[in-house]
Amino acid sequence: MQAKLRFNSRGGLRAGAGRKRSKHSGMPHLQRDDLAARHPVHVTLRVANGCWNLRSFRSLRALEPAFHAGRQRFGFRLVHYSVQGNHLHLLVEAGSKESLARGMKGLEVRLARALNRMMKRKGRVFGDRYHAHILKTPREAARALRYVLMNFAHHARAWGEKISASFGNPFSSVRYLACSPGPAAPVAGPETWLLRVGCHDTT
Repeated sequence: MQAKLRFNSRGGLRAGAGRKRSKHSGMPHLQRDDLAARHPVHVTLRVANGCWNLRSFRSLRALEPAFHAGRQRFGFRLVHYSVQGNHLHLLVEAGSKESLARGMKGLEVRLARALNRMMKRKGRVFGDRYHAHILKTPREAARALRYVLMNFAHHARAWGEKISASFGNPFSSVRYLACSPGPAAPVAGPETWLLRVGCHDTT
């Protein structure tokens, strides 16, 4: 039987009381939704202030080996990514909420170490929370896939980058839409029906 909580009649909730959020915190500490293995997840991971622009080939050379090392562990799979100036978009799959947490923690550690080596610095690279949106329908999965892999076009126009249709987006995994990732690829192939089939059947 669950015990009843007893509250002291004196005092009460005060403005500013409780644990203070870190200035590095990117997301509120809310309970994450339960995750079923059949549902992929769109993750947004932001870097801390003071880090370099991620959207450079120097950064990409540091990130891709880290993506590869953490792409498939603990029932977690990194299926797609897109690198923006101060954040990463990821499409991932995980067997459970715990698999997602463990896989993301391991991936963040690898990415942070690689970026700190590149920047010749120490300290925090990412905020203490990532944003995770569970994709439950083919339409949601299709929208997320388009957003992650085509998000560069919006940012490229804003930053004055030249977009080449033949070259595609080197700062994303879009090239793996047309072929299965090999053992040296920075991403793993999708296993959920939503990312294998469902997202491609919508109109």
